[in-house]
Amino acid sequence: MKVLLTGAGGQIGHDLISHLTDAGHHVVATDLAPRPATHASHVDWRRLDVTDATAMHATFADVRPDLVFHLAAILSARGEKDPVLAYNVNQTGTWNLLEAARATGVGRILFTSSIAVYGPGLPDPTPDDVALWPTTMYGITKVSGEMLCDYYRRRWGMDIRGVRFPGLISAAEPGGGSSDYALFMYVDGVRRGAYEAFARPDTRIPLMYMPDGVRALLDLSRADRAGLTRCVYNVAAFSPRADEIAASVKRALPDVQITYKSEPVRQGILDSWPRALDDSRARADWGWKAEYDLEAMTADLIPKIRAMGPGPTSVTHAH
Repeated sequence: MKVLLTGAGGQIGHDLISHLTDAGHHVVATDLAPRPATHASHVDWRRLDVTDATAMHATFADVRPDLVFHLAAILSARGEKDPVLAYNVNQTGTWNLLEAARATGVGRILFTSSIAVYGPGLPDPTPDDVALWPTTMYGITKVSGEMLCDYYRRRWGMDIRGVRFPGLISAAEPGGGSSDYALFMYVDGVRRGAYEAFARPDTRIPLMYMPDGVRALLDLSRADRAGLTRCVYNVAAFSPRADEIAASVKRALPDVQITYKSEPVRQGILDSWPRALDDSRARADWGWKAEYDLEAMTADLIPKIRAMGPGPTSVTHAH
């Protein structure tokens, strides 16, 4: 199968490419960034600006992919610093992709959405269908992206599926999301022995370990279309408080020092998101179930960060 990824240089692409190539698929990875050193040389890596409609159409016409994973996005914290860029990449980029896919007859598209589509005052846990009043440009563009996907699915009969991801945690470098405080407890815990989180200790949002995130995309991509009752699904794993994550890190790294200094902008974003997600529709329609809880993630993640050696810490990332 020929598989195309947009935004392949980001957190999700790093792990997803490995799974796809291991399964024998021909992967065409696209991004504005050059090929990361961690990606194998046999991956077909191409420069693509998703805001360039002409380039998008040309890439789709040349590759003619069977399956597309649309990962390209400007995340929440970075998007608030540059909302024009977030709109152009997330909104126009998705429109360009859908038009290119329609013109070239792409068989199946996987769209990555986010808990950022939600706003404050939500039921706990939050189901798939509630009023969506996001507080960030990232969230606004993801809501619109979901609606565009559903429109193309209904209007043109295209096979488009999507997931609303919680905050995703992996050993790969994060991309400017408001949930980065969780990862940097691990990264700085290993590399510096200390971390000052930009969230309050009682902050609670849904999180997911990247292996589960990748599996969610792959499982949904393989699901029988006849069994899918909606276009975009919540997927959930665990919802720890920030201080519960810190406690888990400290059990593995007893000398680590984790403190808290809430940053108003990102704390406001975190407080607007759900505390937990109801993913019962995904469980019923395509058998979704997370495999990692907080402790299992900690046990797997810390050795991976150690193996990566010295690298960026929150000093250069979080603020």
